Amino acid sequence: MPRSRSRRRFLKLSVGAVAAAAVSRFSALSYGKIVGSNGNIRVGVIGFNGRGNAHIDAYRKIDGVELVALCDADETVLEKGYARVTKGQSLRAPEPEPTASAPRIQKYNDLRKLLDNKDVDVISTATPNHWHSLITVWSCQAGKDVYVEKPVSHDIWEGRKSVEAARKYSRIVQAGTQNRSNPVVREAVEWVKKGNLGKILIGRAVIYNRRSSIGKVAAAPAIPPGVNLDLWCGPSPLEAPRREHFHYDWHWFWETGNGEIANNGVHEIDIVRWAMDKNTLSNNVLSVGGRFGYDDDGQTPNTQFAIHDYGDSLMIMEVRGLPSKPGNPKVDTYKTQGVGWVLECENGYLAGTTAYDKKDVAIRKFEADGEGKKRMQQDHFANFIDAVRSRKASDLHADIEDGHLSTSLCHMPNISYRLGRKCDPEAIKAAVKSDPAALETFERFAQHLASNEIDLSIDKAVLGLPLTMDPKTERFIDNEAGNRMLKRVYRAAFRVPESV
Repeated sequence: MPRSRSRRRFLKLSVGAVAAAAVSRFSALSYGKIVGSNGNIRVGVIGFNGRGNAHIDAYRKIDGVELVALCDADETVLEKGYARVTKGQSLRAPEPEPTASAPRIQKYNDLRKLLDNKDVDVISTATPNHWHSLITVWSCQAGKDVYVEKPVSHDIWEGRKSVEAARKYSRIVQAGTQNRSNPVVREAVEWVKKGNLGKILIGRAVIYNRRSSIGKVAAAPAIPPGVNLDLWCGPSPLEAPRREHFHYDWHWFWETGNGEIANNGVHEIDIVRWAMDKNTLSNNVLSVGGRFGYDDDGQTPNTQFAIHDYGDSLMIMEVRGLPSKPGNPKVDTYKTQGVGWVLECENGYLAGTTAYDKKDVAIRKFEADGEGKKRMQQDHFANFIDAVRSRKASDLHADIEDGHLSTSLCHMPNISYRLGRKCDPEAIKAAVKSDPAALETFERFAQHLASNEIDLSIDKAVLGLPLTMDPKTERFIDNEAGNRMLKRVYRAAFRVPESV
């Protein structure tokens, strides 16, 4: 090829490459980089007012891993965490731990500046839900591997974008569904999958977790000192939260959280989906629920059930935030489970990690020894680091696509619920009576509320809109109202890109 022609071709390709790179905040020039010059994997943790503390403690116990950066939109949280870590203290322990030398850790308020740091190999994030997908996409574009807490997205569309970003940039992305790395759970699930109890007919995710009222405020309270509201809100609307407690109670507001069903429910439905070998979204979903027992500012239901229909089997999710009855701090159980999973099979069932026959007699218990119990939380982070070193997404116990599917099985019921309307109990009963399991679930739902002195004929539940999903496109069939809720409206500076 003549030199002039060759140079013209080179320039044409270069311009195209620059244009393509402009779509992203990052050039991704470092995406082939795996570890630092000393062989250590260098981790930055974003968001550690709660679960993120466990991230920090876990990485500091793994050989060959170095904590190099901390980031939080709350300056008070950032400084407190930094002070503890640099003194060699576990964020979960009251006393300092021995340390050879204080780590050199950089502090960030704006996560975008952290992502620009080429000396960080891994991002581990436990921010509120509304940030999860954007952090994942931006981190992949910046050439960094990611550990992202559950739920991995705030809505279904952006969760799929996280998967696309992981694949496009060959990133290792682990979802924070740590039960997948629990050796006892893995043994129990594999035992059931081998057919030891026959075919799984119904998988239940049970989330009975006491939740108190978050109260009511007359006006938006003052933002806590140290919080950068613009950075905290990120992809969500920039507005002062209407809640007494700034942190954590964001779970119960639609703009930032997804309710209990997508808070702890992701863990339980993930095990159910894994055991049932369902690697798509369900064909149909219907949800029923409400916020019962108190009048507060929370928006998400505290009592809810959802029916996922796959055609050949059902998945049923149940959320209860009230006690078994007034004055009793205990919550209900379903086949021994208050929080967990139940796999109902032809010849018995698995409740958590204990198998029963059809007469409710325990026939096998899967248990860990003392040392095994200590390792369980650690194993998921260690599995992630192992995959970062091997560069094989197949080594992950909870790849981002698994996280996306399980998270989306929680978003689907919420969309059904939000498109529904309050109905008399007889109307709800008529809507579910065609399926015995769905009807039985509603009857227990109604009995639970009656035990809490709630009359559904007066304080009516929301009967969600039945929705049919196309699992291939991950869009609802013939329901544009539902499809509009697959994706949020982002602020300009914090937009999950159409093309990652």
